[in-house]
Amino acid sequence: MTYIIHRNLRQTPPVAVGSHGMTIVDSRGRTYLDASGGAAVSSLGHSHRDVLEAMHQQIDRLAYAHTSFFTTDVAEELAARMAYDAPGDLDHVYLVSGGSEAIETALKMARQYFVEAGETQRSVFIARRQSYHGNTLGALALGGNEFRRKPFAPLLMDVKRVSACYEYRDRGQGQTLGDYTATLAAELDAAIVAAGPENVIGFCAETVVGATGGAIPATPGYFKAVREVCDRHGVLLIADEVMCGMGRTGTLYAFEQENILPDIVALGKGLGAGYQPIGAVVARNHVVQRMRGGSGVFQHGHTYVGHPVAAAAALAVQRVIQRDCLLGAVTVRGAALRRMLRDAFGDHPHVGDIRGRGLFWALELVKDRDSKEPFAPELKLHAAVKAQAMACGLMVYPMGGTIDGERGDHVLLAPPFIATEDDLGEIVARLGDALARALA
Repeated sequence: MTYIIHRNLRQTPPVAVGSHGMTIVDSRGRTYLDASGGAAVSSLGHSHRDVLEAMHQQIDRLAYAHTSFFTTDVAEELAARMAYDAPGDLDHVYLVSGGSEAIETALKMARQYFVEAGETQRSVFIARRQSYHGNTLGALALGGNEFRRKPFAPLLMDVKRVSACYEYRDRGQGQTLGDYTATLAAELDAAIVAAGPENVIGFCAETVVGATGGAIPATPGYFKAVREVCDRHGVLLIADEVMCGMGRTGTLYAFEQENILPDIVALGKGLGAGYQPIGAVVARNHVVQRMRGGSGVFQHGHTYVGHPVAAAAALAVQRVIQRDCLLGAVTVRGAALRRMLRDAFGDHPHVGDIRGRGLFWALELVKDRDSKEPFAPELKLHAAVKAQAMACGLMVYPMGGTIDGERGDHVLLAPPFIATEDDLGEIVARLGDALARALA
């Protein structure tokens, strides 16, 4: 008997009772190798001593103070650290409780940016098909995953859509990479023109697509072209780095590898590495200065924003990443994981694409490699892979609906930054067993 409304109302998951490093232990004594960081969250693994110690010290000093009355030293220090580490003039930080909340905050901040200038007619956001930006209503409206949106569609604001940057399936035969990228930029430009540039607030995209598409990096020059389109029309660029940010791709911010600077960045997951619920919005000077010079108030807030224990955990996580040179480790180990995946699955008859960056990788599963035909959705192959992986003592993050919200399956891998080559080898071996069982 359970009183919890679990994700699957017909099934109670195993009870986790302990964790350490790369593993989680359930109440029956089974050990699971965490190859996905939960949902790309646990970047430092589990039970990291330095993070736990920082949380203990903070909770003994001050467990909670509402931000309408107080700020705290630890929240100020975390924000200062994030501003120092962020490129360019991304110097302003708003701390929230998670990724969806970060996206909601980014949407409201972007709207207020134009309201402060008297441009109250601006109400349009543009985002990509097959994107995912969170599960609250604003974030769900922004996202382009039709399966997730469908039950709640009457409640969602209208968002204009452009194509995803999904080279594996969408680049035409004989089309050069440069032409494909230019076509996507032209489509965004046309969407802004059609909506009326004076009505558009911003364009939002995941720098590296996460759960819905499966670790899809942008084509070379894509984000630079997108930045130019946004600048030409006076539209804000919002980068969703809830899943791919905070070191997951080998740089602290994934957009650093694109040589661009967004106006607003949404963060979550890896910011606190799962030790506390925390997310953040990081904004450039011109965004915050307009609000400061206008009404002087950001019309937003939640009960747990700037929570001191969450801030302490996130600050400790960021310190460990720097102290232990883990961004370099992500790059080195990511190259090793790429090699292992290609050695193991490069010729697999049902693995159509192996893609990713840093320690953020995915396999797209297909019925036929040549035609890229997906498996029938009713087979729920992604669910079978997850079940078989758990039976093999492995946690991965499979998803269905990769192509259009209904068709397609992929398996996402996001191991902790502390993973060794031996850990990665074991992950690949167990994944091979799980795939063999699921496809049998």
